[in-house]
Amino acid sequence: MTGQTVRWGILGLGGIAATFAADLPLVPGAELAAVGSRNQATADAFAERFGFARAHGSYTALAADDGVDVVYVATPHAFHLAAALECVEAGKAVLVEKPITLDLPSAARLIEAARTRGVFLMEAMWMRCNPAVRKAAELVEEGTIGWVSAVHADFGLQGPFAAEHRLRAPELGGGALLDLGVYPIHLAHLFLGLPISVQAWAHLTPERVDEHTGVLLGYQSGAVAALTCSINGASRNAASITGTDGRIDIPPGFMVPRSFTLSRPDKAPETFEFEFPGSGYQFEAAEVQRCLAAGELESPLVSQTTTLEVMNLLDSIREQVGVYYPPGPA
Repeated sequence: MTGQTVRWGILGLGGIAATFAADLPLVPGAELAAVGSRNQATADAFAERFGFARAHGSYTALAADDGVDVVYVATPHAFHLAAALECVEAGKAVLVEKPITLDLPSAARLIEAARTRGVFLMEAMWMRCNPAVRKAAELVEEGTIGWVSAVHADFGLQGPFAAEHRLRAPELGGGALLDLGVYPIHLAHLFLGLPISVQAWAHLTPERVDEHTGVLLGYQSGAVAALTCSINGASRNAASITGTDGRIDIPPGFMVPRSFTLSRPDKAPETFEFEFPGSGYQFEAAEVQRCLAAGELESPLVSQTTTLEVMNLLDSIREQVGVYYPPGPA
């Protein structure tokens, strides 16, 4: 890095990459250095649209670009491992879109590679970097709502999705769980930690990916988390954290909230507001830059241990509901 400037590259130039790129200028010190695609014309168009200095027609060329400090990997899930490994081996810091890989063994492989190479690696779970979520976690940690007994969260999109859509493609890591269910599960993990019991049920598409999944997590403390995700119906997409002394309600859009409400007995409900420009991806980018400036190889907000623990939960749920993915490129 040069001074306080962090030179960003983006690998894989689909919709989420575009949203991230639009938010990146909101981060002080973020330089839009380069993008990489498997198609030069796509890279050129993306770079021109968002103001990146260079465009590469291959992922390898982006990984080898000496003018890039950190690469945001935004390919479909199945290609995260191969792309991120190439960047890690090139000595780049890496932010990998969630889920970090398709399964626990591949996630562990990537994290070990980053640790061996001594480079920063973080899963792009933007919800954990969101200021409203961070404040809610702070209140819970302070005991504001007492002992946390339950977490409820749902994330559902209105279907139906065509058979050829990536959300129904096993070879791309399709299904509701890895795209949507990862948010309720991360939220439960944030407030309750690791469960001792995992029970799951799902309805599968003809392609054998989950289109609607319910998960019940049980904890040593006696707490529970009831979570659902769906690609065949729009749910409320809200969340609540219930404790013995109060409740935190996160409104629809809980994965990128701009507010939440704290309710406690004998007190008027208190709403916390967090207005911000953009789509909310700037907070994970800012956290990456903070870590790089501090010389940290992982973020305390989305630690590598957290990533592995959540991936283990996702694997357990997929095993129970019968969703299996062919190995991705490595």
